[in-house]
Amino acid sequence: MSESLAGTYSPIPIQGKLALITGASGGIGKATARLFAARGVHLALHYFTEHDTIDALVEELRVFGVRVAAYSADLADFDATRAMHKRVVEELGHPDILYSNAAMAGITLGITGRVQDVDMDEFEKCWRVNAGSAFLLTQLCIPHMEEQGYGRIVFCSSIATATGGVVGPHYASSKAAIHGIMHWIARQYSKKGITCNAVAPALIANTVMFKNPTAAHRDLVPVGRFGQPEEVAQVVELLVTNSYMTDKIVTCDGGMIPSSLA
Repeated sequence: MSESLAGTYSPIPIQGKLALITGASGGIGKATARLFAARGVHLALHYFTEHDTIDALVEELRVFGVRVAAYSADLADFDATRAMHKRVVEELGHPDILYSNAAMAGITLGITGRVQDVDMDEFEKCWRVNAGSAFLLTQLCIPHMEEQGYGRIVFCSSIATATGGVVGPHYASSKAAIHGIMHWIARQYSKKGITCNAVAPALIANTVMFKNPTAAHRDLVPVGRFGQPEEVAQVVELLVTNSYMTDKIVTCDGGMIPSSLA
């Protein structure tokens, strides 16, 4: 095979890139921010109301010598989401990496819940936060990524997209919607240097989404323990450093699902 047909591989370091991480005050968001900062990535950290948590994280990350700033926004409000992105661009520049990690669970139905227990306002807000903001921020970030011929987009999904989960249909369906967005973006922009992938965690300890782990939960995990936010962050690092990997959903679940989700 000729070199022109085979193509060439030139690794692109992430040091010096700017990453926008939504939901950075949560366990997985914080772990990813710490890993990125250690790799020399500048950071725009989104949060909603957890001022003390995000302020402490910003101070912690500055020791790595990277630029880091926090931005508050209600991602259910699309105008607020647009305004946040505008502030990031004005203060730090255009994001090279977008990690849409923020999520809203809303009401938790559990295994005995009823579909009628989710009212439409709750359903719509969950979709706006989990799927709508992820789409909107992708829409806002891609033009610059396309112009420079480089971009990394990662969505935080869930294995609830394959199993329905225990939170409820509002949450599972909003996360499943991310997969459709991801597949379309990846195929449309892959030849322009932009990759788009998703990580699908399950039963990750030390997160807001999984506050009350039990022995019964642990028994669902083949490796016999809960995952840690740092392990999800390592998958995100893989997805932003590998330029040949796109249009993929990578589960991080201790073996609960035997392959990537469709």
